[in-house]
Amino acid sequence: MMKITLEVAKVLIHAAELRARDLGIAEVIAIVDDGGNFVASHRMDHAWLASVDIAHNKAWTAVALKMPTASLAPLAVPSGELYGINTTNHGRLVVFGGGIPLSFEGRIVGAVGASGSTVANDIEVAKAAVRAFETYPKARIGSSGSLL
Repeated sequence: MMKITLEVAKVLIHAAELRARDLGIAEVIAIVDDGGNFVASHRMDHAWLASVDIAHNKAWTAVALKMPTASLAPLAVPSGELYGINTTNHGRLVVFGGGIPLSFEGRIVGAVGASGSTVANDIEVAKAAVRAFETYPKARIGSSGSLL
């Protein structure tokens, strides 16, 4: 089984930060593994302090529910199927965009969470990390299944 290493997390965070800079925003980017465990995060200068927890919880939610957090928004409205889901798990579930799972060979191996701007910008920043993950050299995957 493949695991997200710190080296990979740094690559993803770097790509996300570059996208945030392109957008002219300050973000917090968090990476978790397949169990929702913290791997790394980065708070850009002037990013909101509240975004530290939000970014981590977006990543955690994406792994816990195996879907982008943006997909939860229409389900969590008062008339939605999952109304109130954000009150479960000690309020940790985030029901707006910016958390995206990371998949490898059809399995979710982690997630990225981005927070600090509009939902649309948070999604763009998270997508930059996902693109970096998808293009990460597959030759750098170790025999143990860990990304080197």
